[in-house]
Amino acid sequence: MMSAGLLVIGDIVTDVVAMHGTPVAAGTDTAADIMLRPGGSGANTASWAAHLGADVRLLARVGYDSSDWHANELVKAGVRPMLRVDPDHPTAVVIAMVDTTGERSMLTNRGAGGKISAADWSDDLLDGVRHLHLSGYTMFAEPGLELARTALAAATGRGVTISVDPASTGPLREFGVERFLRETAPADLVIPNREEALVLTAAPTPERAAELLSERYGTAVVKLGSAGAIAARDGVVVARAEAVRGETLDSTGAGDAFAAGFLTARLSGADEAAALEAGCRAGAACVALVGGRPRYGLNLNRLYPLSTD
Repeated sequence: MMSAGLLVIGDIVTDVVAMHGTPVAAGTDTAADIMLRPGGSGANTASWAAHLGADVRLLARVGYDSSDWHANELVKAGVRPMLRVDPDHPTAVVIAMVDTTGERSMLTNRGAGGKISAADWSDDLLDGVRHLHLSGYTMFAEPGLELARTALAAATGRGVTISVDPASTGPLREFGVERFLRETAPADLVIPNREEALVLTAAPTPERAAELLSERYGTAVVKLGSAGAIAARDGVVVARAEAVRGETLDSTGAGDAFAAGFLTARLSGADEAAALEAGCRAGAACVALVGGRPRYGLNLNRLYPLSTD
């Protein structure tokens, strides 16, 4: 059953994924399997949410070089793309170097994604939308920050619930923790990973970080990778979920898939515990694939059945 409308604001990226079996050697060649994949945190979240049954649309800015390809990939994933095409800049590109453990190191050019702005916003993007999800990457350039402010204000005015993903510790520190907390104050849910939660709170543990963040936002969900996830509401940890075990090929997009699983479950009426489980299942399905998007026709329930305990 399709869940209520979800609008994602975030990035679209052309991912160049290089999977190498030996450490990258400086000054010479390193053998690798190299693949081109559609990616971007916002687009990944939107694609997984659509795959899981959400009625989802994505606002993003793409470049003149690959806009048709990215739009087609989103449509095939079930997303309604609300894309703005930049005539002067190429689509963002990430070169992801993935080792034998599935861990990745990335080189990033934000391209057109760094140019998204309030001029790309229209209030009718919220028509039929129950929840707005904002990727923190959007806020880390000044034009995108103006867009975030505009969208958050519009969503608040319509009574649309809001979640935010802090995105990455490096840009988060550069942007400023207190500034981030202040700018995202309209959100009722924050979905950081362990490291982002600790940066945002200076807490000694992710559990304490979740408690502190939930006091600010109302609800906080902290992604813990192989340790699962926890949710806190109004200063108290209310749910935990174990990670789903399985093959790990590539960790790209795992946190995006988790967010999609959690949000889609919550929009369908699930409580925090069930939504955490849904997020962990989606994250596990993601790391079993190369790239950050679901494959067409992938049956998530067949791969990772819901627990009946």
